[in-house]
Amino acid sequence: MDAPTAMSGDNGTSEGSSGTSEGGSGWFVPHQEPEAEPGPTPRHPVSPGAADSDRADDRGETPARSGETRAPARALKARTHQPTFPHYAHLPQSDQPPSADAVLVRRTMAGIADVADKVTSYFYALLFVRHPELRPLFPAAMDTQRDRLLKALLTAAEHIDNTPVLVDYLQNLGRGHRKYGTRPEHYPAVGECLIGALSKYSPGVWSAETEAAWVRTYTTISQVMIDAAAADELRAPAWWFAEIVSHDLRTSDVAVVTVRPDQPYPFLAGQYTSVETPWWPRIWRHYSFASAPRSDGLLSFHVKAVPAGWVSGALVHRARPGDIIRLGPPTGSMTVDHTTDSGLLCLGGGTGIAPIKALVEDVAEHGARRSVDVFYGARTDRDLYDIDTMLRLQQSHPWLSVRAIVDRQAHLQFPDAVREYGPWHEYDAYLSGPPGMIRSGVDTLRSLGIPPERIRHDSVEELVLAQ
Repeated sequence: MDAPTAMSGDNGTSEGSSGTSEGGSGWFVPHQEPEAEPGPTPRHPVSPGAADSDRADDRGETPARSGETRAPARALKARTHQPTFPHYAHLPQSDQPPSADAVLVRRTMAGIADVADKVTSYFYALLFVRHPELRPLFPAAMDTQRDRLLKALLTAAEHIDNTPVLVDYLQNLGRGHRKYGTRPEHYPAVGECLIGALSKYSPGVWSAETEAAWVRTYTTISQVMIDAAAADELRAPAWWFAEIVSHDLRTSDVAVVTVRPDQPYPFLAGQYTSVETPWWPRIWRHYSFASAPRSDGLLSFHVKAVPAGWVSGALVHRARPGDIIRLGPPTGSMTVDHTTDSGLLCLGGGTGIAPIKALVEDVAEHGARRSVDVFYGARTDRDLYDIDTMLRLQQSHPWLSVRAIVDRQAHLQFPDAVREYGPWHEYDAYLSGPPGMIRSGVDTLRSLGIPPERIRHDSVEELVLAQ
């Protein structure tokens, strides 16, 4: 029910596993999940607890208690046994023809494409009317990002055949949901309302066969998430408290925030986490770690305040040393493979330089003399707020090359500049930014001969959609 993203991601996520688009080429953007202004729907699925969405009935949709399809409660009943983390081998692999269930699920998705807002509103109306006990899992204000829970479920359902990516995605969602208080018994209620909303708005394609396909699909999705959460509960807390120990305002809207967790916080360079502030309870945003793990246990994040950004605005303009925030578990796969000596090609824009900096530190700490090329994108010189840090790293490590590409001054656009300095076909590539940047970047890198399996980024949603 949760980076990305983004999903994630995020990632990827940064306030989010991905960032906000600020016009222009779409490459030079802050690496953070957009905190949407009231009204527009976001592009990344996150957890139900994180969705500060519109009220479910704000469009006049009133759910009836009769005359609509309900998923069989027995079929959606969640198991609560101790998981063994099965391999879910019964799911078709992505290189096989679509399964019958996948065909029916995608047919439903196509049928509701033009009424997505109505499906979303009706889904939440059903959920809160039928199951008012779930309302406290959501923020008090639900006027933005209201479609995130539904989007997460639909994204997962649409890619049910892509087992490797999907299972990893769902396990991250399941682990992340612990911090919202999500329990196994909540999943059947969500599934019931999901199917109720889908059946209402896809009458032309809905049938008993379609309903059965959705029940099987949702049961698989929820069980992967439940199993991951149960396993994580045995080894990690649901969240960490962290005290802000320094707050460095780099520009009028960018701050470097350093915190001290209340207990050990294991993570890998390139990963991200979710952050909740005391000023906006139950509203979480994703941020990438801006350094490799440190011996003092401190964690740093680069935060850019975005318009109507509740969490980012609070962290940049309101937070001070001594304030206590909460952190979710670390997640993300944009990490360095230290079993190879391949070079690293790293593309980051705006505050997306944060996880790139962490990757550089990680390579340095492992003592490897592998080539690392960083392209630091920005719209203006002012946006290169961390260029001095990157240049100092370049001076200390002869294997590191840092190139700043300023959008409004460059003779070449970011993708063309990357091509200019190649070849890169033997490199591992890392991208940090929003979906637009990731899509453009992945296309560029593939055109340069980098295999898809060697391209990593932090938006979990894009990881799913790019397969």
